[in-house]
Amino acid sequence: MECTKCGKCCSSSYNLVIHRRSHSGEKLFECSVCSKRFDKHSGIHSGEKPHKCHICDKAFSKSRYLNEHMRVHTGEKPHKCHICDKAFSKSGYLNTHMRVHTGEKPYKCQMCDKAFSDSGNLSSHMRVHTGEKPYKCLLCNKSFCRSSHLQQHKRHVHSTRRPYHCSYCGKTFKTNSDLKGHVRIHTGAKPYSCGHCSECFARLFQLKTHLLKSHNEGT
Repeated sequence: MECTKCGKCCSSSYNLVIHRRSHSGEKLFECSVCSKRFDKHSGIHSGEKPHKCHICDKAFSKSRYLNEHMRVHTGEKPHKCHICDKAFSKSGYLNTHMRVHTGEKPYKCQMCDKAFSDSGNLSSHMRVHTGEKPYKCLLCNKSFCRSSHLQQHKRHVHSTRRPYHCSYCGKTFKTNSDLKGHVRIHTGAKPYSCGHCSECFARLFQLKTHLLKSHNEGT
């Protein structure tokens, strides 16, 4: 069923009625706990999660949260970027991704004025100032400020697996990023370019070193 105001299609007449309220601002149901008026508000205060995933038993307070979660299992990514065709499972992920193209960085650090495109990166950055390292390796007790740094540490230091093979020379690597960096030795590709001069680099760390030494840019 189609909304006459914006053309959006809804799966049922009930969903169409709910959708129309987004245009009028009408919120019919008053919550007995906080007196707010909503289209749907049940389960927020009670902690009730009646919508359960039949694959992993995770539960959710709203059916739309369950529908979004199911994409973890199905791999569905309905939200596509119209600029680069990258696809995402949630509209919020797409909104964050669009900042790659717009350059928007709304999350600003109050201590050094650095800015970030999403709140998660700002939270991770703040640990530079606080010194907090909440992610600890259980094998050697080394701590990290980001979970991705911990995972990288485990692969490089504690794992013996080298599942990534170079098709040019047969050399093996622990991570896909290591393999990609190595392949550039064969192809000569230098995808990291300096915004201040014409220099290009095969590895990101080489660009960062260049920016710091030649242009005094970096942390």
